[in-house]
This record gives sequence, C-alpha cells and structure tokens, in this order.
Amino acid sequence: MSCQYFSFAETKMLSLLSLMQSMDMRAQSIFSSVHTYGLYMNFKNFVCNIGEDAELFMALYDPDHSTFISENYLIRWGSNGMPKEIEKLNNLQAVFTDLSSTDLIRPRISLVCQIVRVGHMELKEGKKHTCGLRRPFGVAVMDITDIVHGKVDDEEKQYFIPFQQIAMETYIRQRQLIMSPLITSHVIGENEPLTSVLNKVIAAKEVNHKGQGLWVSLKLLPGDLTQVQKNFSHLVDRSTAIARKMGFPEIILPGDVRNDIYVTLIHGEFDKGKKKTPKNVEVTMSVYDEEGKLQEKAIHPGAGYEGISEYKSVVYYQVKQPCWYETVKVSIAIEEVTRCHIRFTFRHRSSQESRDKSERAFGVAFVKLLNLDGTTLQDGRHDLVVYKGDNKKMEDAKFYLTLPGTKLELEEKELQASKTLTNFAATKDSTKDSFQIATLICSTKLTQNVDLLGLLNWRSNSQNIKHNLKKLMAVDGGEIVKFLQDTLDALFNIMMEMSDNETYDFLVFDALVFIISLIGDIKFQHFNTVLETYIYKHFSATLAYVKLSKVLNFYVANADDSSKTELLFAALKALKYLFRFIIQSRILYLRFYGQSENGDEFNNSIRQLFLAFNMLMDRPLEEAVKIKGAALKYLPSIINDVKLVFDPVELSELFCKFIQSIPDNQLVRQKLNCMTKIVESNLFRQAECRDALLPLLIDQLSGQLDDRSSKPDHEASSQLLSNILEVLDRKDVGPTATHVQQVMERLLRRINRTVIGMSRESPYIGSFVACMIAVLRQMDDSHYSHYINTFKTRQDIIDFLMETFIMFKYLIEKHVYAKDWMVMNMTQNRTFLRAINQFAEVLTKRFMDQKNFELQLWNNYFHLAVEFLTHESLQLETFSQAKRNKIVKKYGDMRKEIGFRIRDMWYNLGPHKMKFIPSMVGHILEVTLTPEVELRKATIPIFFDMMQCEFNFSGNGNFHMFENELITKLDQEVEGGRGDEQYKVLLEKLLLEHCRKHKYLSTSGEIFVLLVSSLLENLLDYRTIIMHDESKENRMSCTVNVLNFYKEKKRQDIFIRYLYKLRDLHRDCENYTEAAYTLLLHAELLQWSDQPCDSQLLQRANYHASTQQELKEKLYQEIISYFDKGKMWEKAIKLSKELAETYESKVFDYEGLGNLLKKRASFYENIIKAMRPQPEYFAVGYYGQGFPSFLRNKIFIYRGKEYERREDFSLRLLTQFPNAEKMTSTTPPGEEIKTSPKQCILAKGRRMIDASPIPVYKAGGQVSAWDSCETRPFPSLTSSSDMQCFTVKPVMSLPPSYKDKPVPEQILNYYRANEVQQFSYSRPFRKGEKDPDNEFATMWIERTTYTTAYTFPGILKWFEVKQISTEEISPLENAIETMELTNERISNCVQQHTWDRSLSVHPLSMLLSGIIDPAVMGGYSNYEKAFFTEKYLQEHPEDQEKIELLKQLIALQMPLLSEGIRIHGEKLTEQLKPLHDRLSSCFRELKEKVEKLYGVITLPPSLTERKQSRAGSMVLPYIMSSTLRRLSITSVSSSVVSSSSNSSDNAPSRPGSDGSILEPLLERRASSGARVEDVPLKEDNENRISKLKRKEWGLSKSQVIAEKAPEPELMSPTRKTQRPKSLQLMDSRLTPFHASSPPPSTPLSPPPLTPKTTRTPSSSSLQTDELTTATVPPPPPPKSSQRNSTEIAPPLPVRREAKVPPPPPPKARKSGILSAEPGSHAGGQTTPPVHVEFQNWPHPVHFPRRALPGHHQVPASSTEALGPARAGEAL
Repeated sequence: MSCQYFSFAETKMLSLLSLMQSMDMRAQSIFSSVHTYGLYMNFKNFVCNIGEDAELFMALYDPDHSTFISENYLIRWGSNGMPKEIEKLNNLQAVFTDLSSTDLIRPRISLVCQIVRVGHMELKEGKKHTCGLRRPFGVAVMDITDIVHGKVDDEEKQYFIPFQQIAMETYIRQRQLIMSPLITSHVIGENEPLTSVLNKVIAAKEVNHKGQGLWVSLKLLPGDLTQVQKNFSHLVDRSTAIARKMGFPEIILPGDVRNDIYVTLIHGEFDKGKKKTPKNVEVTMSVYDEEGKLQEKAIHPGAGYEGISEYKSVVYYQVKQPCWYETVKVSIAIEEVTRCHIRFTFRHRSSQESRDKSERAFGVAFVKLLNLDGTTLQDGRHDLVVYKGDNKKMEDAKFYLTLPGTKLELEEKELQASKTLTNFAATKDSTKDSFQIATLICSTKLTQNVDLLGLLNWRSNSQNIKHNLKKLMAVDGGEIVKFLQDTLDALFNIMMEMSDNETYDFLVFDALVFIISLIGDIKFQHFNTVLETYIYKHFSATLAYVKLSKVLNFYVANADDSSKTELLFAALKALKYLFRFIIQSRILYLRFYGQSENGDEFNNSIRQLFLAFNMLMDRPLEEAVKIKGAALKYLPSIINDVKLVFDPVELSELFCKFIQSIPDNQLVRQKLNCMTKIVESNLFRQAECRDALLPLLIDQLSGQLDDRSSKPDHEASSQLLSNILEVLDRKDVGPTATHVQQVMERLLRRINRTVIGMSRESPYIGSFVACMIAVLRQMDDSHYSHYINTFKTRQDIIDFLMETFIMFKYLIEKHVYAKDWMVMNMTQNRTFLRAINQFAEVLTKRFMDQKNFELQLWNNYFHLAVEFLTHESLQLETFSQAKRNKIVKKYGDMRKEIGFRIRDMWYNLGPHKMKFIPSMVGHILEVTLTPEVELRKATIPIFFDMMQCEFNFSGNGNFHMFENELITKLDQEVEGGRGDEQYKVLLEKLLLEHCRKHKYLSTSGEIFVLLVSSLLENLLDYRTIIMHDESKENRMSCTVNVLNFYKEKKRQDIFIRYLYKLRDLHRDCENYTEAAYTLLLHAELLQWSDQPCDSQLLQRANYHASTQQELKEKLYQEIISYFDKGKMWEKAIKLSKELAETYESKVFDYEGLGNLLKKRASFYENIIKAMRPQPEYFAVGYYGQGFPSFLRNKIFIYRGKEYERREDFSLRLLTQFPNAEKMTSTTPPGEEIKTSPKQCILAKGRRMIDASPIPVYKAGGQVSAWDSCETRPFPSLTSSSDMQCFTVKPVMSLPPSYKDKPVPEQILNYYRANEVQQFSYSRPFRKGEKDPDNEFATMWIERTTYTTAYTFPGILKWFEVKQISTEEISPLENAIETMELTNERISNCVQQHTWDRSLSVHPLSMLLSGIIDPAVMGGYSNYEKAFFTEKYLQEHPEDQEKIELLKQLIALQMPLLSEGIRIHGEKLTEQLKPLHDRLSSCFRELKEKVEKLYGVITLPPSLTERKQSRAGSMVLPYIMSSTLRRLSITSVSSSVVSSSSNSSDNAPSRPGSDGSILEPLLERRASSGARVEDVPLKEDNENRISKLKRKEWGLSKSQVIAEKAPEPELMSPTRKTQRPKSLQLMDSRLTPFHASSPPPSTPLSPPPLTPKTTRTPSSSSLQTDELTTATVPPPPPPKSSQRNSTEIAPPLPVRREAKVPPPPPPKARKSGILSAEPGSHAGGQTTPPVHVEFQNWPHPVHFPRRALPGHHQVPASSTEALGPARAGEAL
C-alpha cells in the first residue's frame, strides 16, 4: 500500500507508553530520577553597620546534628558596603554541589553565614591600635528546608536573612557586674562554639536585626556539576563559585578526581603565662614538606577565591579557651601528600600596635598527612601537642618532625620509654596548653584502609595474601572503586602467578564477584564503563578463562551445597561481567596462540555449564528456588559475548534445552522474561538461530494464551510477543516470511481471543492490541489467503470472521489508546482497514450465493464498517488544517475508502438486500451524514435503492418500513449533532433525481423526499437553537415544530419523546400551565382501558405502568398538580371529574376518590378566595431572513407571565434579539424587508412616540409588536428615536351556561384571560374636520382583531396569528360602550356592598367622588354637543336608536349613583361626613339636570334589597331591561374590557376611558409652560414598583371581593392643547390603596370646609405639573359653580412633592386611569396627574386634570373595591 507505516519498534514503544499512561501512578517530581543536586545561591546584598572590612563565610548546615554539610563560600565585603572586588558587584553567585538524596531528606537544613570583622580589636579603637585582626562579629541563619525539599521553587524571589551580632566576652562580664538581672539568655558571647551560636539563633523565634542582614535568592538544581552547567547555563557560568560537599556525593563519577583535605580548628587552651589576663591567641596554619619548604597557595578558606599560603584564625579577646570551628580546605598534589605536613603556630595579638609588633610565636604544633603504615591521616579529631621553645628550632621542620605530633603518638612513645625530648622537652607550663583539630579527607587517590593497601602491595607481603583477599570484602566500596584498575590487576596477577594453589583461584573468584557486585550498586553504577574499559583495553590474563570457568562450573554443579549457595547467587548476579572476563580471556588467547587443541575443552566447559544448569532447573521447585530464579534472570546476559567464540546455532539449542528443562507451571514469569531477553539478544536476529528458537517461543506463548490457561501472565507474554514481532519487522534480520506465517498460524487467533476476553481497563490490552496490529501489518496478501485456507470447515471461517469483526468493532468503540495519540490510532485504523477489506473479499467469495449466505456475518461486517467510518479519529474536519493535511498526506481519507467499499458491498448483495431493510437504514444514514461531499454523493443513492427494493419485494407496493426507520434514525442523528444544511440540499437533490426517473416512485418518492427535507429543516433548527441559543422560548418553538411533524406522521414514540422535552422546558421556566397542557397531549393518546402499555408510550423512567389506564391515571395526577401550580383550577377540576369517574365506577378506588375530592374542594375554594393575577397578552411580529424559519415573517400572540408588564416583556425579548433593527414605518412590511437579512421592529401605529425599543432576534429580521396602543396622528406631535410596544386584550368567550346569570366575578375573571383565541387592538383616528369645541364628533376607533391558531393557554405561551380582521367604531358607538362600562362598574360596586356589608366604605367614597364631581362640572355637555343636536341627527338619521340608547344609559346612571349615595350614608363615619354631605349636594344638582333632560329610571328591588351575604361572591352588574338587547351583544366585550390588562385599554378604544367619561382623544396644550415629557416614565417606574409589591398583600374577606372588579380605561391624550371653554380635560392617575379600613394610627379626620369660597372646576387649581403654587389662574369654568375646589372631600389636599405611589392591589393591574405610562399611549406625551396627599390619609391620591360625567375620575381606594377586572376601569 502507498501509505507509510511506522516500524514495529515504534509501535511497541507507543504501546508501552500507553501502558504507562493507563496506570494510576502518583505524580512524581522531576527530581525523582536524579541522585545528585546542587543548590544555586545568588547573593544580592549585605547591610550591616560594621565600619570595617568583613569576611562572610556561607555554608549549608544541619542543625539536628550540628554539622556542616558543605565547605564555605567566601565573600569579602568592604567597609564601603560593597564587595572588596568591585567586579563582583551583582555577580556573587555560588553553587553548593554534590548534594545527595539523603541530604535532601534531612528534617532540617539551614543556610548559615558567619561574619568575621577584619580590623581593630575593638571597633572604637584608632590608628595606634593594631589592625588587620580577624574578629568574630555575628551570624545569619535561614531555614531552607522547603527549598531543598522542592516545595518552594522561585529563583526570582529574594530572601532576607537577619543578622545576629555576637557580644565580646569583656562586654558580657561588664554587663553582668552592673546589671546582672537584666542580662537575657539570648545574648551570645563571642567565645561560644560556632555550632552553639548557630543553634541558638535557629532556636530563637525572633532576631532583633534592626534591618541588618543579607538578601539572597535560591534554587535547587537537579544533576551533578556538569549537568547543572549544561541545563542551567543561564544561572551557572564560569564566574559562579563551586562550593563542594564535605564528603563524596551519592554517586561517584569515574572522572571525578578529587584530593581535598578539610581541616577544622576546633578549640585550644593556653596558659596566660606572665600576663594578668588570658592571651588573645591567633593561630597561623600553613603546609610544609619534610624539608621545611612552604607549599604556596595550598590553603583555601572558602570557594570563590584562590588559595593562600597562610591562614590566620579569628582572634578572641582575652579568652583562655578559644573555640574557633573554622574549616579550611588543604589542596595539594597527590605525589606531595606523602611528604607534607600541616604546621600551626600560636601567637598573642595585642590591641596596641607597638606591643603587637614585639610579640613572637609562643608555640607550635603539627600533624603529618601520611601515617607510618602508608595510609592517609584518619578522619576525625586529633589532639595535637603544643611545643614551646626556641623560635628557630620551632621553625625547623627537620627537628620537630622527629617529635610526636599528636598526643596519641606521644602516649605511644611514652609507653616505649622514648627519650627523644631531651633537647626540646616541654616545660612545666607548656603541658597545660592543648590544641585540637578535625580532619576529613575526600580523595580519589588516597586511602585510609590498611587491608586494601596490603592487597595492592601483595608482592611485598605475600604471606598475607589470603588475609588481604578475605579482608577485601569488608573494605568500603568507595575505597575500592578509587583503585579499581589497580585492584583488578592485583587479583588477576595473583591468580596467574599463584596458579599452583587452587585456593587462590576461589579467593580471587570471590573477590572478583564482590567487586562486580559492588559496581552494580547504584552509588557506583557509573563505574560500569570503567569496568568495561578495563576488560576490553587493560585486561591481559590469557588463561584466566580456564580458572574462572572451572570455579563457576564447580559452584553450579554443587548448588546443593548450602555453604556455597550465597557464593553461587552472588556469582550468578555477576555472571555478565564474569563471562566478559572469560570470553575476553579466550579471545586474547586465540589472538596470541590461535586455535589450539584445547578449543574443544573450552566448548565442553560451556556445554558442561549448561548441563549443570539444566540439572539445577530440573530439581524440585522448593529446592534452590532463589538460585533458579537468578539463573533465569542472568544467564541470557552472556549470549552476546559467548556467541563470539561459540557456535550460535548450538548456543540456541543449548538455551532451548535450558528452557525445556524447567517443569511446566513453575517459574512462569521468570521463564517468559528469560525468553524475552533471549529474543532481545543478537542470537535471535540470525535466521538460522530463529529456526531453532521460534518454535519453542511460540509453543510457550501458545500455552500462556490458551483459553484453558488458569493464570496467564499477560504482562510477560505481551512483552515476549512484542519483542518477537519487533525483530521480525526489522529489515536486517534475514528472511522472515516463514516466521511470520508461524506466528500467524499459531498465535493470531489466540491473541484475538485474549483481546476479546480483556476488559477495557486492563493495563495490558494496549500491548496485545499492538501485537495484533503488528501481526496483521506483517501479513501480506498471501498470508491472508493461506490463513483462511488453514481452517478446516466453513463454520470455522465463520467463527473466525465473527470474532474478528466483533473485536475490531469493540476496539474502535472503546478507544484502546488515548484520543490524542494520533500516530497510534491512525496506525490501528490503517491496519484494520486493510484487514477489513481482505475479509470483505472472503465474504464476497464464500458467503454471497443463496446457499452459503450468512446474514449475521454480513450484518457484523456492515456494522463494523460503519463504526470504522464514523470513528472520531477519522473525522478530519474536527482537526486543524495543518493536522488535516498531514493526515491526508500520510494516510489518506480512510472514510472514503471504506465508504466506497460499503457501497460496493451493498450493491453486491443483490436479492439479499431486503434482509437488511430496515435494519441497515440507520447505518447507511450514518455513512451519508459524514461531512465529505464525494462520500455523500456515493452513498445517498443507497437510500433510493432501499426504497426501490422494499417497493418491489415487500409485496405492499410501498416503502413504509424504510420511511419509518429513516425518520426515526434521522431524528436521533441530527439531535446528536450530525447533519447540516448542505446535507439537506444534497439529499433532496439526489433522491428527487432518482425518484423522478423511476416509473412508479416518481410521485410517492417525491412526496417522501420533500417530507424528509422538511423534517431535516425542523430538526436542524431545533438543534441549532438547543445548542447555541440559551432562549428557552426559542427552544420551545422548535420543539413544537418537530412535535407537530411527528404528530402528523403518527410517530407516537418520537412524538412523546419530544413532548417530554417540551414539558421539561416548561417546568424549568415554571410554566406549569403549559407543562400541564403538554402532558395532556400524552394522556390523550391513552384510553381508560386495561390494554397493555407499549414501551413507546412509556417515555419516562419514573412511570411504571402495565396498562394504559394506570399510565393515564399517573399522567392525570401530574397534570392536575401542574394545573394547581399554575392556578388553572378550572382545568384541574375538569380533569379531576374525569379521574373521579374512573375511581368511582371502574377501579373502585374510594380512598383515591376521597383524596381527589378533597383536592377538588380546595380548587373550588381557591377560585373564589385565592389571589390569581391575570396575564398580559402581547402581539409580536418577526420579519426578515435573519430569524429561524419557525419565526420568520410571522405574527405571534404572547401570553405574559404573572405580573409581567410590557416593559419586562420587552426586556425579555431584548435578551433574545439584541441586534434587531427598528422600523420607523407602521405600514405592513414589504417583500424587500421580508427577504432582507436584517431584523427590524415594527410597532403598530402611525407614529412611535416616547417609548422603549422592542427587543428583536439576533441574526437579522424584524419584529412588529401590536399592543393595545394609542398613537397620536396629530400634526403637532413629533417622533422620537425610540420605539414602543403594546399589549393586546383578549376577547372573552363566555360559556353559554354563564350568560345572563349571577355568576361570581371570580369565576368570570378566569374566562377574561383564559380559553381565549381572539385579541383586539384599538387605535383612534379622525374622520372629517377637527371641531375645536368638541372633538368627539370626528374621533373614530379602528379595532383590529387577531385570531390565533390555538386557544390560550396551551402547550406554548405564544401562538401564531392565523387571521386578522379590522373594524371601525363610530364616536357614538364608542360613547355607548363607555357609558355601559361606567354603569356596569357602579352597579358592581353597589351590589358588592349590598351582598357584603363588611366591605370598607373608602373605595365607594372614591368611586362616587370620582364620578359625581366631574359630571356636575358639565361633562355630559360633550355628548350633547357631539350627538344630541339636530345637525347630527340630520347627518346621521340611522343613529337615532343609538342616541336614544345613550340617553337611557345616562339616565340609568342616576339611580345607580343614588343607591351608591344611600349605601355610603349607611356606612358613614364621622370623618367622612363632610365628604358625604358634599357628594349628596353635588348629586342632587346632577340628578335634577339629568332627569330633566333624559327622564327618570327606577331601579328594581332586586338590586337594592338586602341579601344574605355569600362570602367572596360577586354577581354581574344589573342592567335595565331596555338595554338587555344591547348587553346581549356587549356584555361579553365589556367583561373582556374589564378583565384584560392595562393592555389595549391603555389605548383609548373609547373616548374618556382614561378617567373622564367622555374624554376626547384630542391634543392638549399645557395651561402653563411646564414640560411634562418626563412624567410618564416616572409614573411607569412607580407602577412597576407597586406591581412588584402586590404579592405581599394579605387577603381579608373584604379584599377578596375588592380585588376582583377593576375595569380598564382608555388612556388620556398625550399632549396638551388649548382647551375649549366648555371643557377642560386632564390626564388622570390614581394611586390605589388598601380596601380595608386604615390603621388606627392614621384616623380619618376631615379638615374644615370653606363653603363660602367660590368653586372652581375640580382640577383647576391642580393642573400644573410643577405643583409649586395654588395661585395659578384657572381657565374659565364650564359652569359658574360657587364651590371651592377645596371642598372636594375627603380632607383638604395639601400640595407636596410627588411621591412614589403605593402598589396597587394584587389583582388590580395597570389601568387607564391609574397610569399614563409609555406603554399606555402609543401616540405621544401625556399630561401627568396632580399628586396630592390628603392629611391623615395613608396614601397619596392622584387627581385628574379634568373629567366629564359618565366616565368619572375615581379616588384611588375605589379602584381597589372594584375587583380584579382591572382597577383601570374605575372611571
């Protein structure tokens, strides 16, 4: 094949990596594999008040053992606060190297710094005093444990190390004399040992550093010095000082030559002699040879500086026993060590310079570096003898070297009674002086071991050879590796030169084994190369092989000797290097002497050795099991060496016999590992050796992978198999075809079954899959053919193919390798593809004909092929372009290859195709959905072939099975994320082309294709919204679209599935009513019968029902619960009745019936008593191609949420469609807008004035919102840049059984907002010329009615508008409607108080006041001027009857008001008496005028009689019999008006509906210059606040009724014009308050009246917006009334700043008289109400500007008493 493959070595490596990745291993740090470390330190600064030069000695310190870990790093600091060497400024860096892992696990490690002052004895001394003295000054300590442990790693961070000063001894003594009790324990004296000082500072919690200290940065670096310099070259360079560890690192490198002697001055004791005070002793240290010659620069006080010749110690002032603890390094040449010694001279230093010059050394001490026996000075402490005498003799090395240097030597000489001190004897005083040092030697060339030295010098002491050989085993390994070559030379020289004595052979053999084992230790592992270098370049013993093999054979042959067991075990561990010595010796022999007759002797020794091993392995397991395991582990290590001098084929046979000598089931893992090492050797790479070894290896693996194997070792087996296949994959190992065939025949199927039997979590599955891939890759076409032919029967072939197909499918599904391991996954895919194609040929050749056709086998093939094609690693479009190109270049697009093969195999099926329909439809669909154009074009026609096949062979003449299956699978696949618009287009195009060419499928096929295309469109929209749109509403719309499709196709299973998706969406949004209607669709599919419940009807796990009746019962219970949550108790009652019938007469579940009836009773009670807000309805249209298809160019009616106002709804839309544009034109959008890619908003009306923009959809398109809005088409109005959306009002459809019956208002309220399908929108417009005196005559109403596709509420909160109709209402008809509503309201209120005498009187007070007062002021005159004239009758003779009806309605208002006044008088309180008197007076005047003009109407007794109260009930308003015909037409609309929200009532569908009975829809001019544009927005905000507070109101008995009946009103005009003289109009807005009585804390106390003042119109003094003065001259009144406006009772209005009105009652939604908000006036700016507050009244009241009779302004509290039919109708 053209694709390149990775070598099996790479494949094996990748599989091993996979194995490691699958193991749950704890994360290890980067340091886990490192054994040597360095600590990098960057010295930043040193701040200390010294005034003199200083030396800083920094080192690593272990406080727990009080020992220094490293040598010192020296910094010389100048008195100017900078380094002495200016070039080191900002370049003071050091690395403390050779730290081992044991150092890093110390519990505590500190970085310490000793500060030594260089100057005078005391700081205050002057020029005449001695300078240059080294004096102790202080220390600084920092705990670096976290840094060393790797917990902190920040090389940029600077650490501050505080400075602790040391006090002089004299200072301490003086302080003790003066104020002993004040001396604290933390004062540190200069004579304390340095370790004690450091430990004290470490133990101290705080250091009073006063800002003095050093700044450093630290970082732990893994690796030895060479690695650190390489890996961290940015930190460590040539200028970096290297401070080595005082000792060897954990691993000693062969090239690491070191010869360091560390000398520490510990302490001394010196007699003061003739002085009164102790001496100030200074020790001078230097190195001399035996001739007395000074060794220049041999002493190194610290890293960072070159060596010095003399080192002067610190001087302690007047201290008898100074403790220095100063460590220096002595570094001299190896050859000079034997001749050198260290000399110490002692001198008193005076603080006076003159005296100091005369001081001479008073003593001397020395120590030799080499002992008399030739070993180096031992590590540890040494007490030196201090000699005194003549200075000249003290400086003569030849003289004092004859004396003992240490007290130990002195004691030894005294024991020998030596007299050597005659001329230089210690004086009586000198014996009191003492001096102690400590030494530590770190040298790779010097030894301190006597035994090792004796072995190296064996010739000079031959009688101790045995002793030295035995003692060698006890010598420290570090000493041996330092002299490795010398030691090995000595051993082999002894073996060769002492050949006569076999005892030496065994001793040398054991010593050699010990050294080899020593080098195997991790500490000395780097010396392996040294050992190998010695073997191949320095080893020269030509006959050593004879003796070594002889001893080895002896040990193996006598393995049963327990005394030899440990020796043999050690020898086996060292077998590799032992044989290298043996083979190298044999090679040297052959090189020098050629092939000799003893060649057979050598070969026989090898054969004899293997024979001994075979006999050893054949022994029982419990005997020498340790030796057996070692033999299996180490014997293969000799192969590559032995084959150099031994026949490889014979060696292969010897190893085969060795393996076969091991009993079965014994040491299985060790045996497999042994074979693995054999395969890894060069032996297996030779073809003739493989011929001998491979059958044995295959046989052993076959036994391990056998199905009957009880405990197969998968790890070792996979490793062995991997190595075999790796070798067979090489190109340099000779012919391998035969060997691959052997592996294939014996192991391929066993490997397959092993993989099948493994779990995905097995750590070895990756290795076995890699082995299987390797076998398949190495098989060529002939191997495949041969392998199939090896099966004896046809069934065997079927079984093998079934196993293979299932295994391939499993491996593809389960992702054996990590998803991001692209190389391995693509290698697997390419190998599987080739194998699948090979096996497909077998299917075609052997299992195609009718006789041999195997359906299940073909099924498995198709399933495997489809699974392969859809595997995520092959989906190129998910990768980056670069990665995609790389894959295509190397492997090609394997999807196309397998896809074309699937197509060919399908067409090859011929008559068998019908057996795969419909089961294969889903799989072919998966193939066609692959986003590859050529593949789609090649495979989509298979669908037509399936249609054709079923049409021809099913016998039904259709393809219903295919159709149903395709729809089902298409739904699943698209919902799962597959498919796109291009696929829809291509599918439709190709299938239509094929169908139209077919004789019989042209019609039905085309219908089906278009159906599928439509389904795809809906599904793609659904998926897009679900995946990318967070809007729940859009998700619901898409879900319903898909739902409708499946309902039409009668696919109940999918239909129900989407039903529950819709239910879940509603439940998430708390749309419980819609959720109930959604579930009801499921319930309607079920019957009340015992028919079994199909699985497709059970779509939720929480439903467990065996019959449809059980399921339907559970559904009804849930639906009723949702209706209850949604406060749709009427629907819940209806369902409960149906369920109760079942309980009572079918299942006889009386207990359940009882519970159900209790619930139903609560529902009835809730209907009457519970608060139930009515929703708003909004009309929205979407235009433009940017919207999804389910919204595009359509109009919808939306049902708002509880208490959701227009502004909230607009905001909610805005979040969905933030990028929509706004349309300024109100005309219906044309095709240009509908087809544009944009989104716009169209607000219904002629001009958009002062409103908020409607939110629209994101992608471009247009939203048109038709609300019940008022637009102002008058010339004086101006447009603003904003938009306004409006509500529509539902048209109530009252059940016939309720009409003309005393139905409680609470029951009617349900039908005002529910079970509605029509919605109206009204807008005023003018016909004819404008009448400046009375505009009612030309003001018409255009009422648009929208009919939706479904009734509200339903499965959505919005439905599409299916029909739109428009009608015009004349001014007269509008006036009639207005009067009817007003009378209905009065009648309602009267009957409320008649039925329930406990109601509060305040709402009635405000209602009467709001109607009577404006009417008295001449409001009816507008009707008279507009309609009751001869001119109007002449122009409109057809309106005669309507005019009479209007007059009757005006007359009817009088008895209603009279009854209201009567009831008001009965409930009168003392506080309301002035108001009642005034109302009575005004009413008499009004009644007299109306009865005179329009006649007298008397109320029937049924309205006025006292009735027995039914709590919470409220009947329909009583209407005169003369208007019964009219009410039969308008009562429904009236109810609707009263029930709908502020919505369309905000727009003046009837003049005067905003507070004046006959308020004309005309332009206004402000009576003052004040602007009022901002007031509506403010009032709108106030209403929003009050609306939110409604839920908090309690429900008293009276409130239940009072919250039921407010009626909507039309809004007031939006801009002011000059009022005609006969009429002054004002905008009105009342703030309602509680219907219950005011609290006792605010009693109603009426203010005094002023009856003599001249009365002006009720609002004349309140008509300005600013409310700043009461002296604004009012316009001329329509009538000359003598009452003052202050007589408007209750109490006098007091002008104050307008306050936020209190919230309306819960059911009283926004109304015309209560709001002049933007949402209420489509057409412009409004005149705000005058805000006044009655003294001692709990809430402010908003009085209108002007009102007319018939539709009166009502006080705020009256709107509460009117019930839930909108407070806005309280006119």
